[in-house]
Amino acid sequence: MNKVILMGRLTRDPEVRYTQTNNTLVASFSLAVNRRFARQGEERQADFINIVAWSKTGEFCSKYFKKGQQVGVIGRIQTRTWDDDQGQKHYVTEVVAEEAYFADSKRENSGDSSFENTFGSSVSENSEFSVSSDDELPF
Repeated sequence: MNKVILMGRLTRDPEVRYTQTNNTLVASFSLAVNRRFARQGEERQADFINIVAWSKTGEFCSKYFKKGQQVGVIGRIQTRTWDDDQGQKHYVTEVVAEEAYFADSKRENSGDSSFENTFGSSVSENSEFSVSSDDELPF
């Protein structure tokens, strides 16, 4: 099983590009994820993890995620390699986001009305819409 669950802060705004073959949106960003424990007398360490979000999930991330925001991502680890123009091989390990969530409290985002009902809002590749904790459900 390949499943990753992360919560961290965005180190930069998501970067958007489109594939050349079928014009699919791809959003890339990285999360600073704090390590669970800190050595005595030292600051807590963080890992910087590259995230790639495709299609609807990528659109959601590019539209609503901003540098410094705390977010949650559920996805899978992917590794890939390629050769550059000089023939040097490059290796990348990244998380492909399948679900993305806001993790900041409403108070932290109170200056931006677009985040009014954000806690609990999410999007995933399998969903047609997002549901926030304040939304009414039709059933």
